[in-house]
Amino acid sequence: MPEQNNELKNLLWLQSGGCGGCSMSLMCAESPDMLTAFEAAGINILWHPALSVETGSEVTAIIDAIVEGRLKLDILCLEGSVIKGPQGTGKFHLMAGADGRSMMSVVDQLARLSDTVLGVGSCAAFGGITAAGQNAVEACGLSYDGEQKGGLLGGDFQARGGLRVINIPGCPVHPDWVTETLHHLSSGEMRSDHLDEFARPNAITRSLVHHGCERNEYYEYKASAKQLSQLGCLMENLGCKGTQAAGDCNLRLWNGSGSCTSGGYSCIACTEPGFEEPGHAFLETPKIAGIPIGLPTDMPKAWFVALASLSKAATPKRLRENAVSDRIIKRPDHKQKGGR
Repeated sequence: MPEQNNELKNLLWLQSGGCGGCSMSLMCAESPDMLTAFEAAGINILWHPALSVETGSEVTAIIDAIVEGRLKLDILCLEGSVIKGPQGTGKFHLMAGADGRSMMSVVDQLARLSDTVLGVGSCAAFGGITAAGQNAVEACGLSYDGEQKGGLLGGDFQARGGLRVINIPGCPVHPDWVTETLHHLSSGEMRSDHLDEFARPNAITRSLVHHGCERNEYYEYKASAKQLSQLGCLMENLGCKGTQAAGDCNLRLWNGSGSCTSGGYSCIACTEPGFEEPGHAFLETPKIAGIPIGLPTDMPKAWFVALASLSKAATPKRLRENAVSDRIIKRPDHKQKGGR
């Protein structure tokens, strides 16, 4: 069993109904790497399913020590949705080596003993992909079921430290969002007013994915791509929700170099509750009378229509041609020295 160090914050990481992608993303953190970031934040990993050597009864011994008060739990991280089925019993997901205990009951018990609880990824936060479709497994988040408060712990749940479940969204989560949140918690700087209406850190949600997108010049002139691999804006035809989704993905690039839109794929708003059920194909933009229904969150429809018409009329030939190409075929014109 890991030794307790009172100078460090003890973190336990559990995985429930999910793919493990958030851990995979976190382990790809750079500058610093995941373990260096945890060390700098004063985090002691009691157990992580991909990083720790303990298995089976050794893991349950750690959990029992927490339950019995012999080991302090400062931070509980859950990755993946809570599986409540069938009929609220949690028996669809039993914890290995735990004598028939459901993961649901283990998470519930530990959450009420931990100073802070984190839902890592959109599954743990809101239900995510696991809750899509008919949701036969009764998947939900820790304190949300989609946009509705509730989930496993209830919408009014507060951990021992006084904070709600902190939801770090994403499918998968951006590694920096996790390490930054843990640094804020470890330093004692995280307060309730640092969280938005869905208990997501403001550091993540004060920006839209649209901010910093390298396709923004095409967006401004409504020079749109018509199919994947083309350079134009992905909003008009290919379902991009970057103007509606919270996240600084294009300002704080993944591993310093990439994002969904810079890689040529539309934003599917994976940081938002219910993203898994858009009501249409992810790479299609529903329209009414030719107007996309998914307009920017802070722009009235009439303004968008008027500005879009003006923008399209003023689109430079360079952008119009490049937007439907897979590479730059027309470079910007350069004025002669001294020209106006």
